[in-house]
Amino acid sequence: MLKIEIDNGSGFCFGVTTAIQKAEEELASGGQLYCLGDIVHNGMECERLRQMGLITINHEQLRQLHHAKVLLRAHGEPPETYRVALQNDIEIIDATCPVVLQLQRRIKRQYEQSLHDNQDASEGKNRREAQIVIFGKPGHAEVLGLVGQTSNHAIVVAHFEDVSKLDFSRDIYLYSQTTKNLGEFHRIIEYIQQHISPDAVFRSFDTICRQVANRMPNICNFAARHDLVLFVCGHKSSNGKVLYGECRRVNPNSYQIESASEIDERWLQGVSTIGICGATSTPKWLMEECRDHINQLVGQ
Repeated sequence: MLKIEIDNGSGFCFGVTTAIQKAEEELASGGQLYCLGDIVHNGMECERLRQMGLITINHEQLRQLHHAKVLLRAHGEPPETYRVALQNDIEIIDATCPVVLQLQRRIKRQYEQSLHDNQDASEGKNRREAQIVIFGKPGHAEVLGLVGQTSNHAIVVAHFEDVSKLDFSRDIYLYSQTTKNLGEFHRIIEYIQQHISPDAVFRSFDTICRQVANRMPNICNFAARHDLVLFVCGHKSSNGKVLYGECRRVNPNSYQIESASEIDERWLQGVSTIGICGATSTPKWLMEECRDHINQLVGQ
């Protein structure tokens, strides 16, 4: 008999869970609710909420909206979004993840300190403009919100290879998008430490969410103990790409799918155990749907 196990450690992180709960509560009250961007990087969950009445808009549409209620998802938003909402009489339902919100505040404080230091430099106190560096995916919603705290002056480093482009004669303050790879972040820290000028200051701040980072070793152990691994995840999920990559590294017989309809029956041939797991943006009901579909395929 085929054994199917759903990873207990997979599924929504608390930030996504809170955002969806807020959306469901608002929709249940009967009012119209807009969401700025996909509430979660999972097409199936977005469709479920759309059927409940959630309307997804982009930033351009937000500027045209007035006297409405808009939910800000867990990724967070730059200050400009709040200014637009205030001007347009938009009520904000703020579901920014507390971890992201704390990171935004830290970067904003550092930026304001840098402005103060630049003022010292203009008064002849020999201070050089610092670089605020964010290890993250350019254009990602969370990163846009972080860069916005610096009036778009922060430098975004997408990969370890990009670090060499920094100016090592100037101070560097390094932060990370909350869902980035912890190992690569440490490689970046080591490289900067090796190349920073003795006259410059370097500070790094480990701002990677442990609820996400700790999933890496857990999902590796999960993938290793199954003949076949199905990683259920929306194709837009940054966190999902990282976790699926680890699944593939540990177990080459791993496949990323967005829904049960993508399961190829040929994958099931000759396997006795199947592991189903997912990203922080993957709902539990979707993984259960995949399990049920497999049981139908094999007649269990």
